[in-house]
Amino acid sequence: MGTVYVFFADGFEEIEAFTAVDVMRRAGVNVEMVTVTPDEIVKGAHGVSVLCDKNVVNCDFFDADLILLPGGMPGAATLETCVELRKLIQHFAQEQKPIAAICAAPMVLGKLGVLKGRKATCYPGFESYLEGAECTGALVERDGNIITGKGPGAAMEFAFAVVELLKGKEKVLELKEAMCIL
Repeated sequence: MGTVYVFFADGFEEIEAFTAVDVMRRAGVNVEMVTVTPDEIVKGAHGVSVLCDKNVVNCDFFDADLILLPGGMPGAATLETCVELRKLIQHFAQEQKPIAAICAAPMVLGKLGVLKGRKATCYPGFESYLEGAECTGALVERDGNIITGKGPGAAMEFAFAVVELLKGKEKVLELKEAMCIL
C-alpha cells in the first residue's frame, strides 16, 4: 500500500484534517501531511498549529494512493490556488485514483471540473462551486473514486469512508469497535 497525502494551508479546519489523519493512521494507512505554504508550520482556522511532514514543492507523489483536502477557510481557498496541487488533482481524476475533500474543499474539485456528472456534498453555501455536480446535502457522499464530506460534523464518517475505500468495510467495523463507536 502506498501513501495518503493530506494537504494543509493556513485556515484549515482542524477537526476535519486531524480526524482524517488520526483514523487513517489507526487503520494502518501511511499518511503524510503536506503544506502548500512556504512554512512547514500551518495554523488552523481555530488557532491550532501543526508541523507538516512535507512541503508540496518537495514531493513527487509517486506512491500516492489517495489525496485528501480538508476544508476550512481560507485554507480551502489557498489549496485551490496551489498549482502543484491542482495538477495532482487533475492527474488523479484522469487516472480515476481516489480523491477526498470535505467542507469547503470540494470547491477545489468543482472548479477543476472533476465533479461534473457526480454526486457530491459540501459545506452549505459552497454548492455553486461544485460545477456540474449533483449536490446531495448528505453528510458524506461517495461517487466512484471521489469522496466528499459536508463539514465538521461529518469528519468521522468522512474519515471512515476514506478507510473503507482503502481498506474495506471490515477494517472500518474493527476501528469503530476499538474507538467505542459501535
